[in-house]
Amino acid sequence: MQTPDADRFDEDGGDGGEDARDGGFARGDAGDGRGDDGFGQEDDRSERERDDDRFGRREDFEKGTAPYRRELLTHCYRMVGSVHEAEDLVQDTMLRAWLAYDRYDAARASLRTWLYRIATNRCLTALRGRTRRPLPSGLVGALEDPGAPMTLAAEVPWLEPFPDRGTAGTAFGAGAAAGDPAGVVAARGSLRLALIAAMQLLPPRQRAVLILRDVLAWPAAEVAEALGTSTASVNSALQRARARLGEAGLTEEEVTEPPDPGQRVVIDRYLRAFEDADLDALRALLTRDVVLEMPPVLNWYVGPDAYVAFIARVFAMRGTDWRLRPTSANGQPALAAYVRAPGDDTHRLHTLQVFTAEDGAVSHTVVFQLPSVFAAFGLPETWEE
Repeated sequence: MQTPDADRFDEDGGDGGEDARDGGFARGDAGDGRGDDGFGQEDDRSERERDDDRFGRREDFEKGTAPYRRELLTHCYRMVGSVHEAEDLVQDTMLRAWLAYDRYDAARASLRTWLYRIATNRCLTALRGRTRRPLPSGLVGALEDPGAPMTLAAEVPWLEPFPDRGTAGTAFGAGAAAGDPAGVVAARGSLRLALIAAMQLLPPRQRAVLILRDVLAWPAAEVAEALGTSTASVNSALQRARARLGEAGLTEEEVTEPPDPGQRVVIDRYLRAFEDADLDALRALLTRDVVLEMPPVLNWYVGPDAYVAFIARVFAMRGTDWRLRPTSANGQPALAAYVRAPGDDTHRLHTLQVFTAEDGAVSHTVVFQLPSVFAAFGLPETWEE
């Protein structure tokens, strides 16, 4: 599929060069603003007509692009690993698309494809020279001592979870169709937290190729045109990206589709055990190699002994009067946790906990204590019945 000449992208993520920056709205010579009668009435009427035309185009643009805003948000999130950055990139995408809209040719590309091209290249520009967004397990080794001092790393741009409100569906890509394991991973669980974390290991352009090919199912030639490169380069980048994902050690359970009722039952039991401060019940819900990590803290642990011992430490520090509310993130079950400290009469927001559940047990918990995450999920600061 070809795309409009008005939106040819260079490596910097440009959206049509100088000609696109004014959106083609530069006016011609309007003279001195005076009509034949000396009062400029004819030009005034022409100006009103131009205003009406601009308003009509704006309405057409808003109506046409509105259905794609949410899926563009998920696309940018896959690229950058931050909801707030993704929101900014979508706004930038829409601005640039509007400025070039008068030169968009629907006969040459769908509006959706055109917007994805702009968004992808804006993401690549934003990622230039930037460090990746990790989870603690991507930075340091696991600790064995649950009582070890907490190491805060507030300066790290942490990977953030994605709220599931109205998450757009994803297509099965070429890799999945070909039976390639990494392709199946990318297609089946393109928003799973473990996969987003693994994608952060890829160079940005490999990440873009993987998403466009395996998640959005774009043909290699179309990806090459969008990124300003060759089909051979796209195929090579996709092969390297899939190989790198394979080395990340992702399991099928970590990237399956949104949780089934059985998984939700496990999390409901976890909720009750946590609110009851029942450590034995919590232990019974964990796999043998369960992982617990807690950005922005670097400490993370493997195994039920360390997991439960750390939760016991949390209870000793924060008290045992907790309220947990179910939600979901990245297509996975999650809990918003509120705690009432001794002497306080209010349960206050503490963490957002995102779970991977498999075979009736919790295999991975990521506990976020980041203000940006709380804001993205719209979590109230105090418990509301």
